[in-house]
Parts: sequence; structure tokens; C-alpha cells
Amino acid sequence: MWVELICGLLLYRFFKRFFYGPDPRLALDSSPSIALFSVAKRLEKLNRGSKVYVGLRIPDPDSASRRNIDLVLITTKEAVVISVKNVSGLVSIDKNGNWVCAADQKHHKTEHLPDPVAETKQLVCILEEYVEQRGVSLPPVYFSYKVICPNTNFRSIHSELFPPEVITYDRWTQLKPDERNSYSGWIKDTLGGGKKKMQESFSENLHSILSTTPIWDRLELKDNEYILGEFLEFKGCNEDLVSLRKIKRSKVSHLTVRKIGMFSIADSTVRILYVPRDYRVEGPSWSSQWEEVTVRSKTELVFQPQNSRKSCKLKLSSVVSLSLSA
Repeated sequence: MWVELICGLLLYRFFKRFFYGPDPRLALDSSPSIALFSVAKRLEKLNRGSKVYVGLRIPDPDSASRRNIDLVLITTKEAVVISVKNVSGLVSIDKNGNWVCAADQKHHKTEHLPDPVAETKQLVCILEEYVEQRGVSLPPVYFSYKVICPNTNFRSIHSELFPPEVITYDRWTQLKPDERNSYSGWIKDTLGGGKKKMQESFSENLHSILSTTPIWDRLELKDNEYILGEFLEFKGCNEDLVSLRKIKRSKVSHLTVRKIGMFSIADSTVRILYVPRDYRVEGPSWSSQWEEVTVRSKTELVFQPQNSRKSCKLKLSSVVSLSLSA
């Protein structure tokens, strides 16, 4: 029986590779995005009732460009701008505050990072200016800032030299929620607690602004894998491209892909459900009316991952959903 099962699995993989070729996800470095969503998920668990906004792109008038903010944590007691540094190996700080990441078994060269704390502090100023331009007056020094290092292979040299804004891996693993008020002493000390509880109306305004802030496009693959970046285009036969021409960011905010049939064969199809944008409402601009189109599953989606110079092509059969920023 086991022999038949193993042979069947090998045959399935052979035919899958024959029809579709190698899995394009193998060449896609998704680790930066995985780290962001992993940290965001844990922060929301640590702070019950909180909300974490991931992958913001804040307009910066000084540089005439958009600045990337990894995470913004909003609770009933504070707001924190967070940079996630998924670095590994032995990490030290030089006299200028820059990080030196010594080589480990996986990475064979030393990496130098400009002072992450100073960079994150600068992002706070840019976000505060953006929020105030959108009509919300902030109290003095309202946003705090942190740098979180969630990599299990992170090792600090002379940890006492790291600023208190840096949450090393050891400190990150020790954070625990408080069952009574969802805000433990550890989290208060680490994430900058002690602030007065914000007014409910102010909290709602801040959430409204951040939910409509420009963000990176979000691609969801199988196994709950999320990639941040920019959707570029579809690739495939002319018939399918004509069917997909309505799906562009000016008209669609979100789409999901559902496979038709149990097995993946060369001529299988997928059904794409998409949501037309509704510019009449605040928050995520989704209308209540879903539309759909059916195309071949081998039709490809071209996506440019964040901080990558290379775009990647993924067959729609490997995609779960795609959210498009306006």
C-alpha cells in the first residue's frame, strides 16, 4: 500500500512539473514580508483590541517620494512606529550608532546597516506631519518608535550599548500579555506605555487615516504566505487578457482566486472574484458587489516584491488573493 502511495505521489509531482514547470515561489524571497506579518500578528495578540497597519507608504514632501513604514501599532493607550530588522548573526553597534552584522553560517559576509533607531525616529516625524495634514492634531510626542529584531539567530554583542528603543530577540520572546488589561508591565516598559488613554473620537480618526493611507500591494499565496510589493500585469493568451482587462488598480481593490476542479492539469481553469472600488466610502474602498471572471490557471501574475530589483511571475493557480493599493 505504501509503495503505491509513494509511486502515486512521485507521478503527481512529475506531471505537475511537466505541465507547469518548477514552482516560481522557490525563487521568491518572501522572508522580509513573512517577518513583518509574523511580528504584526504577535503584537495584536499581546495588545488585545489593538490594530497593526502593515507596509505603509507615507508621502514625504521633503524628498518628493514615499517613505516605507514597516508597522504602526495603534492601541487605546498609544501609537508606535515600528521597524522590523530581520537580521541574523552577531550584531554590534559602532560609535555612530550603525549596526554591524557579522557573518554567520548562512550569510558569508558582514552587513552594515545605517542606524535603524535614527531612521525610525525620522519616520515618526514624517508620519506625524502626514496625519496632521489630514486634519488630526496630535498631542506633543504622541508617536513613540521601536526597532524589533525577531530573527531567532539574532545575537547582540555588548547588548547594554543598544538603545532602549531596540527590542532584541531575547526581549521580544519575553513579552507577555496581561489578562486583566491586555497590557503587561513588560509591554509597557518595552513599547513605551504610561501614556494617557486617547479619546475614542481621536482613535477613530487615526484609524480612519491609516486605513486609507497608501500601502504596498499585498499578495497572498498558499500556506498563509504574504508578500508585499507591486502588482505589474497579467501574462497569458489574448483571450484571457481580454477577460482580465477590467482588473486594474484604478477599478479593483481586491481579488481572490478559486480553482475549478480537484486536480491541476494543463487545461484547468480558475475563477477570479474581484471587488470594484467604491470611492464614495471611507476606509477600504470595497463595494458589496463581487464580480467574477474565469481564465486558464496557467495565466501568470507579474509581481515586483518590495526591496527587490527583480519581478517574478506566478501562475494564478498558486495565488490565493491580491489586494491593490489605490
